[in-house]
Amino acid sequence: MNISVIDISVIVIYLAGIVLVGILSVKRIRGASSEDYFLASRSLGWGVIGAALFASNISTIHLVGFAESGFTSGLLDGIFEWMAIPLLVFLGFFIAPYFFRTKLSTIPEFYEKRFDGRARTFMVVFAILTALLLHIGISLYAGAKIVKLFFGLDELLAVILIAVLTTIYTVLGGLKAVAVTETIQSILLLGGAILITLLGIFQLPDAGVHTFAEFKSSLQPEALTMLRSPDSPSGGGIPWYAVLLGYPVLGVWYWCSDQTIVQRTLGARSERDARLGPMFTAVLKLMPVFFMVAPGAIAYILFKDKILDLGTGQTLPYMIQELAPVGLKGLIVAALLAALMSTVAAALNSTATLFSYDILKRTRPGTSDKKMVLAGRITAVVVMILAIIWSTQADRFGESIIHTVNSVGAMIAPSITTVFLFGIFWKRGTKEAAFYTFTIGLLLGIFQFVMDIPLIGNVRLLTDGLGISFMMQTWWVFVISSVIFVSISYLTPKPDEKQISFVIDVKNYISGKIKGITDFRIVGIAVFVLLVVLWTFLEVMGR
Repeated sequence: MNISVIDISVIVIYLAGIVLVGILSVKRIRGASSEDYFLASRSLGWGVIGAALFASNISTIHLVGFAESGFTSGLLDGIFEWMAIPLLVFLGFFIAPYFFRTKLSTIPEFYEKRFDGRARTFMVVFAILTALLLHIGISLYAGAKIVKLFFGLDELLAVILIAVLTTIYTVLGGLKAVAVTETIQSILLLGGAILITLLGIFQLPDAGVHTFAEFKSSLQPEALTMLRSPDSPSGGGIPWYAVLLGYPVLGVWYWCSDQTIVQRTLGARSERDARLGPMFTAVLKLMPVFFMVAPGAIAYILFKDKILDLGTGQTLPYMIQELAPVGLKGLIVAALLAALMSTVAAALNSTATLFSYDILKRTRPGTSDKKMVLAGRITAVVVMILAIIWSTQADRFGESIIHTVNSVGAMIAPSITTVFLFGIFWKRGTKEAAFYTFTIGLLLGIFQFVMDIPLIGNVRLLTDGLGISFMMQTWWVFVISSVIFVSISYLTPKPDEKQISFVIDVKNYISGKIKGITDFRIVGIAVFVLLVVLWTFLEVMGR
């Protein structure tokens, strides 16, 4: 890539600035208590929670992958972003306030209180492996590709550079530093995405596109829709019904029970902040369809032949190279790095929290706050080193990293979602049911992994051989897990009163007097209505 000294200066200033902000955001680095370090002293407002949730979710993988999918199949993959919105409203209505009221420090802690220590152990292992392999390892790999593309830096050196910068403020500052920097990074990555979209739109008249009708006709048929059949002329991809069935299973695990994501809500300063934070994220999730996926469709019109020659994975980098002037190019690249660093920092902080609370404190209850914080910092460094090693192997999964991330997540999610939902809403669920559901779910996930990740050859036996997409696999494993959980629950003794006390009474979470326009019920319904209106408009206009 042809990048100027001015652009490099912008990037360097950003990297130095974000590390400095992360360190300065924390009042006490030495002598911080475990609650200060791991839960930000439970002081996070809804704006910080919402922006941090968004930034920890949107990584470089999404920015690059969505642009590529926009080029190849239009807005199709935007369905994953908009399907997340009902899950975030659900998180705000029930799950986040539940965590706030029970004063949980980690998600696995819930599983021990509701079921037993075995369920907690399962969740700790799942959570740490997910953070290490997916949130950190794959993200570092994708970021290294970007750094190599723009600066020609060796991929391993690029991984180490990004890892070191992110580790500095994450290890020193804990959740508060991560949340504050993620708030800034969410602004930058959204700003960068909006900027490249506008630059592309301004270029359309030079390509002979002056109206929406001309824009639509220049794309493949149905490219501006998300609900398509598998044989759609613009690429059906995963059938829409498979997403509607499978995504909620994946989403409940990811948005409601994955420590890397939910930890921000655990640091809320009030129940209102815990509720409104995820709903603010839901509003932000409306934007990627227009500013992360749509730019790929614009690139299809502007640079179709050139990008096809380079490879569709180069869609976003080529747009930056061709459209962004000096200075702004550096700002957009900084946005890509912001997306990467925020995701890695979130996962790094969550693994430190999990080890300190769910392993160290659990096995050694007398451990002091000082030792817990030190152990968390050491854990973060060790996990980062392991993630760097793992990231060098990520290219074995092929070019479509974003689909690999979704596929692996879908292998993990079904049993967790089953135990979580039945555990939190159904009083009859038992500890034996949780244990066997986790065990069988793990075995089924390993089976899916072996059969469907082409480490040897190029054939995915379940997806390609049997025609079962990873979303439908997720749905059917969830159904199997649910049958197992319910059956074993009825075959084993009822849980005791203490365990039942951790089941949600739904009425207590949605009843009460509505207190103004910012009441969570008003906000949640408004977000959902806005989603329906926008989605309907897009489907009508796109056909």
